[in-house]
Amino acid sequence: MSIASNSPSADPIHVAVLGIGMMGLPMGRRLCEAGLTVSVWNRSRSKAERLQPFGARVADKPGEAVAHADIVVCLLQDGHAVGDVLFEQGAAAAMRPGTLVIDMSSILPSQAREHAARLGAMGIQHLDAPVSGGTVGAEQGTLAIMVGGKPADLARAQPVFEIFGRATHVGPHGAGQLAKLANQMIVGITIGAVAEALLLCEKGGADMAKVRQAITGGFADSRILQVHGQRMVERDFTKRGAIDVQLKDMRNALTTAREIGFEAPITGLFETLYAQASGHGLGDLDHSALFVELASRNGMS
Repeated sequence: MSIASNSPSADPIHVAVLGIGMMGLPMGRRLCEAGLTVSVWNRSRSKAERLQPFGARVADKPGEAVAHADIVVCLLQDGHAVGDVLFEQGAAAAMRPGTLVIDMSSILPSQAREHAARLGAMGIQHLDAPVSGGTVGAEQGTLAIMVGGKPADLARAQPVFEIFGRATHVGPHGAGQLAKLANQMIVGITIGAVAEALLLCEKGGADMAKVRQAITGGFADSRILQVHGQRMVERDFTKRGAIDVQLKDMRNALTTAREIGFEAPITGLFETLYAQASGHGLGDLDHSALFVELASRNGMS
C-alpha cells in the first residue's frame, strides 16, 4: 500500500520519526511497510538502524531526518526531550514551512501548548497525539490516539494515523495530553486495585487465578484485569510499560492538576506507591509489577 502526499507529483508521504524506542520501532516499521518514505533518528544510532532492513533512511542528526519530511512524528521520553530535540538540537529549524509535527510522546499539556506556539511562529503545524495500547497495539496498528490541535491538521495527519490505529480529536493543543493523562491515571490506579484485590485473595487462601476467572464478565472485569491480572498470576513482569514511565505519567497528572487547581487525592496516593516501587528497584519492570511492591508490604513472595 502506498499513500500519496498532497504534492503535485503524488509521491509517497515522507515521514520522519524521531525516537526509535519500544514504540518507535514497531510504528516506524508499519510506516515503512505501508510504502511511505521514512527517515529516522535516535540518540543511540544502533536503535534507529533496526529499521534499515525495512527501507528507512537513518540520519545522524534530528535536522537531517526532518529536512525533507512532510510529517514529523516525535516518540521521545518526555517533554524536556521533545523540547531539546526540536529547539536545541535543530530539528525545528531544519523543517520546511508547512511541515506538520505530530508529537506522540507523553508530555505535560502545558509543554504541548508551548511547543505548538513556538512551532507555529516558525510556520510549522503541530498536533499532540499521545497513544494508548502499548507495544502490542503499535505492532498491530490498533493504538488509541488522542489528538489535540486544529481539525484541519488532524485531517492531514489521518493517512498516518490510520497506519497506527484509531485517532480521536479531543480539543485544542494540549487536550491530547490531557486525555493521555486521564488514560494513565485510570490504568495506574486500576493496576493497583487489581493487584491489591488478587493479593488479598491469595493471602486469605483463595486461588488467585481462579478468582480472576470468577470475576471475569462481572462489573469488576476490565482489560487491566485480563491483561495485567494475567501477568500477576504468572508473575510475568517483563517490561511492556515500565513502572518508571507510569510514575512519570502520574507525576505529570499531579503537576497538571496543580496548574489548573484540581485536587486528585487518588492519583497522589498511587504516585507514592509507584515511587516506592521504583525506589525498591522495580522501576524497569512492567507497571503491573506494582503487584510485587504490594506483595512485599504483606510479607508475600
